[in-house]
Parts: sequence; C-alpha cells; structure tokens
Amino acid sequence: MKAEILCVGTELLLGDTVNTNAAYIARGLARAGVAVYHQSVVGDNPRRLREELERALKGSDLVITTGGLGPTYDDLTKETVAELFGKKLVLNEECLQKIRSFFERIGREMTKNNEKQAMMPEGAIVLDNPNGTAPGLIVEGKGKAVILLPGPPREMAAMFESRVMPYLSNQSDKTLVSRNIHVFGMGESKVESILREKMEKAENPTIAPYAKDGEMLLRVTASAKSAEEARALTQPVVKELCEILGDAVYGVDVADLQHALVEELLKKGRKVATAESCTGGLVGKRITEVAGASGVFDCGVCSYANAIKEKLLGVRHETLEQFGAVSPQTAAEMAKGVRRISGADIGVSTTGIAGPQGGTPEKPVGLVYIGIDSDVMTTVVETRLSRGYPEEREMIRYLASSRALHLALQAARMF
Repeated sequence: MKAEILCVGTELLLGDTVNTNAAYIARGLARAGVAVYHQSVVGDNPRRLREELERALKGSDLVITTGGLGPTYDDLTKETVAELFGKKLVLNEECLQKIRSFFERIGREMTKNNEKQAMMPEGAIVLDNPNGTAPGLIVEGKGKAVILLPGPPREMAAMFESRVMPYLSNQSDKTLVSRNIHVFGMGESKVESILREKMEKAENPTIAPYAKDGEMLLRVTASAKSAEEARALTQPVVKELCEILGDAVYGVDVADLQHALVEELLKKGRKVATAESCTGGLVGKRITEVAGASGVFDCGVCSYANAIKEKLLGVRHETLEQFGAVSPQTAAEMAKGVRRISGADIGVSTTGIAGPQGGTPEKPVGLVYIGIDSDVMTTVVETRLSRGYPEEREMIRYLASSRALHLALQAARMF
C-alpha cells in the first residue's frame, strides 16, 4: 500500500505553525508497513485542496489529511473530500450529541456553527476525538481511501493511535520495523566511508544514515509479515554495525543523549550534578526533560560570573587570575566543586566562549572546556565548536551540552 500525507492549513504555508503532524504520521505509517512516497501542504482553499487530493489519489492508495475539520467557514477538508467522492453530507446524530456533551462538560455554550462538525459524508467511518470536538473520518471508494484527521497535534495523535493504526493493520500484509543506532563523535561522512559497501548492498533490512546536530544515526529497517519477524531480521545487522563502530555508538533505540544518560544513571543507582558557564543551564535543562530525572539529578549551578564560580563552586581565585575562566584548570575545579556541594557521583562542568564576541587568537569563539569529576573518571576535554558561521552562538552552546552529556554517560558506564 502506498500513502501520501496532505496537511491542510494556510498557517502551515506561512510558517506560523510548525508542521509536526506529517512527521508523526509518517512514523506511524512506517510501523504499519505503509510506504510514504510524498508529503505536501496546501492552504485553506477548496479548489487547490481538490487539485492536491486528485493528484495524490492518482499515485497513492491512501491519503491522510490533517486540518480543516473545525467549525469555521474555512474548514473545508471534509466537504471537499465528500464532493470528490460524490457523497452527500448528512447529519450524524451520535457525533452531534458527543459535541453537545463536550460543551456541557466544560460549561460553555455550543454555537450553531459547531453542528457543522457533525455533518459526515454518507458511508464514512467516523473516528472519535477523545481530546476535542472535531471527529475524524475515513472515506472509501473506487479502491482508494482518504483518512481525515484534526489539525491540533494532541487531537491528531490520540485519534491516529486509537483508530487509524487498527484500521491500517487490516489493510497491509507487511510491517516495517526500524532500529536506530545513535552515533556520537563520528560524523556522517566518516560513518558512510566505513559502511558504504554494506549500505549499498543492504536490501532487507536497509541501512540509512541521518545527520543530526553534533551526532548522527543509522536507521536499520526491515519488512516482514509481523513485527517480531521484522525485528529478528534487524538484530544481526544492528549487532554487526555496533561492533564495527565501537565506542562511537552511545545507544540503540534511545531517544537522545539525555535519555541515554538518565537511563544509565538510574540503572547504576548514581547521580550527576552540573556546573555550567557558557551553556547557561542547558545541560541541566536537557537532563530534566527526561521523566525520572529526579532520581539522578539533584543540583545544577549556573555559574556565569567568576564570583559565583568562586563562592559557590570553590574555584580558586588564583586559578581564575592565572588561567582565566575559560581554561582546563577552571573546568576541573568547577566539576569538582559541584560534585562536592551536591554529593553527586559525577560532576560535569562547561566553560567556554559561545560568541559572537569575546574571542581572542589564543581563546577563539567556540573554545569550550568540559570537565568530569568522579571516582571512576576525572578529565577535562577541550573542544573547538565554531564552524565559522555568522550566527552560531546557540549551536555552540548546544554542541557543548551534547559533549558534556556524552562524557557524563561515559563516566556513568564505568561504575
């Protein structure tokens, strides 16, 4: 089965709203074994919407739309699809009652235009909306199908998982399973040069590289009749790739560096504390994005000023005078100091020059020192993170936080 994702909304075309729906749906379709060859966005215009639907249905068996199911005059996705399939819109009493109940529950008056959301094409499969008033629907005809989902991501995702995925499982005889190998400290070009022959020869599973900020991943994808069979096909390939890349692999099927670190610390029963200067709390922020971080993270110090480095972290005045705030000596004392005041097993520090001002020939923009203090690993790593771009302050800060998380993960694995 081939599918296309068509997201509806002028706000998407203008960039006022980021289109996260397409990425979510594409991942779900991959799980269901449905191939996606095309994604598109169209504004709230019935003529252009119809043109896009006609084009999409010529090349695909299934089109999934998001948006245009609301109560206002410019919400016309349902009406356009009904017209395209030659189906009349009829009032669905069950939908209308659910919409009325929703407004009663929240104590608000239901205006007349909300009844529009209960008008359904004849024969459509109605999809309940647990998080809003706009029902979704599936319209079938002439060997094709269009699945209409609401635009708000919270509504779309719940409907997709509860109603669309079961529908798709009955339409496809294949399942795709993807495994993600996360690589840090080795760029996409280097990995490709090592694995190019394997990637070119791979058929089922396939191997595909993807570049990310400061890291990259390899996606191993297999197709089979069941998820269990597909996963079994990926297993030896994942194992081989991890053996080839060695320590550059920081995790398989983990969300990101911070998740990998928190999971490792929880497994080992250890804690980490952060002392940050140039990253301004970003390392701590990324750690606390992870559910369960309270079990491994008690303390983070944002010591932007030298006086705070001295008073809170115990960095010696002589160190700052002789070597400066951006130095391996200061990074080492920051990591040691935050470990002391927090009682953590691992202290992590960052100090550097994020720019765009402040650099010198000896200490250029992008120079960052990252310190680790623990019983199993104590080190300071110098990184040069500038790429010469006009505006790279946030990139430098993000890359520095990633390196700090990766070093902390290495230390945690040594316990």
